[in-house]
Amino acid sequence: MRHSTDRSTSLYLCISTTVVQETIMNTISRRGFLAAGAAMLAYSQLPKFAAAQGVAPLSLQAATRTLDVDGRAATVFGLAGPSGQGLVLDPGQRFRVDLTNNLDVSTIIHWHGQIPPNAQDGVPDLPLPMLAPGETRSYDFEPLSGTFWMHSHVPIQEMQLLAAPLIVRSKEDVAADRQEVVLFLHDFSFKTPQEVMAEIEEGHGGGHGDGHGGGHMGDMAGMDHGAMDGMAMDLNDYDWDAYLANDRTLSDPEVVQVERGGRIRLRVINAAAATVFWIETGKAQARLVAVDGHAIQPIQGTRFGLAMGQRLDLEIDLPQDGGAWPILALREGARERTGLILATPGAEIRRIDTLAETDAPAFDTDLSQESRLIALNALTSRPVDRSHIVTLGGTMQPYVWTIDGAVWGQHRPVSAKSGERVVLSFHNVSMMGHPMHLHGHVFQIVGLNGRAVSGAFRDTVYVPSMSKVDIALDAGEAARWMLHCHHMPHLETGMMTEFAVSA
Repeated sequence: MRHSTDRSTSLYLCISTTVVQETIMNTISRRGFLAAGAAMLAYSQLPKFAAAQGVAPLSLQAATRTLDVDGRAATVFGLAGPSGQGLVLDPGQRFRVDLTNNLDVSTIIHWHGQIPPNAQDGVPDLPLPMLAPGETRSYDFEPLSGTFWMHSHVPIQEMQLLAAPLIVRSKEDVAADRQEVVLFLHDFSFKTPQEVMAEIEEGHGGGHGDGHGGGHMGDMAGMDHGAMDGMAMDLNDYDWDAYLANDRTLSDPEVVQVERGGRIRLRVINAAAATVFWIETGKAQARLVAVDGHAIQPIQGTRFGLAMGQRLDLEIDLPQDGGAWPILALREGARERTGLILATPGAEIRRIDTLAETDAPAFDTDLSQESRLIALNALTSRPVDRSHIVTLGGTMQPYVWTIDGAVWGQHRPVSAKSGERVVLSFHNVSMMGHPMHLHGHVFQIVGLNGRAVSGAFRDTVYVPSMSKVDIALDAGEAARWMLHCHHMPHLETGMMTEFAVSA
């Protein structure tokens, strides 16, 4: 997916203070007054573009759009940049963006995997309120290079496809003789998110696995894989109407024209609300070269998995002979699949069934894929200043998902001081896997089920059922940073806490 780098000629800052003013006028409690004051302070810290900078901000618009999903029209949300859905930045280009909300509901966008100032992170009321319909807000920070994405931090809006790629190209990308292709994955329902959530919470969402409500967190805390005999994990908790690759199903897939013998940089982004995918390259041999935007020691293969919120960068060397090479995304534990096709000019494009012959396996239940990922450069060695055990719990019936035994609003923050080396140990005592995402930080995987590793740098790590994953990081800006499961129905029902960094 290639985007123009044309820029608009206007330079402006259009930040509405309406929401803040209403907050001050309508709130009389001390807590409300302090929150409003914090919002006003955050507004004062937002960027103010100056004509002297000589670079106009990019325009990004949250708006509705219509998709054709297997011959049926579907109205969804989207993030439209200058050249289509999403943004592509050149090497050294700052993230200077004017975000306009053209929806008829309030929204806010999170720049997933990036490390902006906390005021620009994009979480409702932490510290800024959501953008009202018609409001524009400006952003300006130095981005990390790699494969990233952006999405609403309102779970039901992400379920309505309010998300898009955010690609920050490096000098190496520009110099390399290769074609870049983005594979952006969604799960989709014609029903409203509210209807979807009601079905899930009532136990009528479909899905696979029979570990429904196999006990509360406290009952399962001492269990390990050996104690799970006879118990099945819950792999999926909803059967979606369609699975999309770049907004299309396999009944009408995107066909990307490629050169004979060419090299492809395939940037895979799992923007699904609640679906883990396996990526299969078939006869096209691939090398996994980066995860979550960060380089790893290359791994050869034709099948790699990624959970919600995660990204994979694959390099594919095509043969000199012409042809067509399907790149398929298989739903874990099921037969549904989606994908796109790489094809040389004139190649025969054969129809691909949306259902595979057999179910795809569960994803990385033993952390075997994660254990193969090795960072090119490890964190600098230093003593650990602070460590926390973060317990992931919950059940399908009742449908409740927790961090340290609590849902958002009843949570106990995970604390640290800016500059400290911190180790967080995720212990999943539930029957579902959880992709855990930390805002404002990049971390390294340093432990898998008690075994020390020098793993990949990530911003989202998948913690399988009854597993332990340790991550290490250096605490950043003193602020409240979100730490949550990136399974949207889990997040919607409260599976979020905060990483509270003090000065």
